[in-house]
Amino acid sequence: MERIIDYQATEPVRKVGQIRPVTIPHSPRKVVLATIRISIPRVNANNNHVELVATVGVRGVMGTSQILFKIFRDGKEIFRAQEGVESDPTSEVNYIVTFQAIDTNVGEGTHTYQVTAENITNGTEAAVVGPISFSGLAIAPFEKEHDSDRAMERKTSRNRTRTMVRETSRNRHRDMVRRTSRNMNRDRNRD
Repeated sequence: MERIIDYQATEPVRKVGQIRPVTIPHSPRKVVLATIRISIPRVNANNNHVELVATVGVRGVMGTSQILFKIFRDGKEIFRAQEGVESDPTSEVNYIVTFQAIDTNVGEGTHTYQVTAENITNGTEAAVVGPISFSGLAIAPFEKEHDSDRAMERKTSRNRTRTMVRETSRNRHRDMVRRTSRNMNRDRNRD
């Protein structure tokens, strides 16, 4: 069974046309579209995975661009995806690109994730027009200590119940012996 250890999301642009189009630079330059920070506790370090999902609205401006999307963790590239974007007004010019990456066994600490875009086709032009969203969900298995703690709690609870049943039984027995003894004494005193 898994448990959520952190979740972060950002939506810098909610809808298409909400911002002025941002030209996607040609490689090796890139534009940072969104940034989130995910915290991994020590107990879950190197035994987790971070699911990252990005959605970016882009528009073809001139020619057919190949847009390279990358995700970085702490400045190191961990994922890349590519999407072709046409600018033919008789065809499609607006695109919604959604992609998912999974970063596994992330170390302890707070990590900065960034999603970027760059145009890798010379002589073409494309722009980010929105929406833009980026989210990260850090998940780790339940720790064995938690499982063993729960087993210990169940065992302790069972032991407590057994002890209470024994004490109740002893008290009843003791009360019964006292009543019997009183009744016998009463009967002797009558005789």
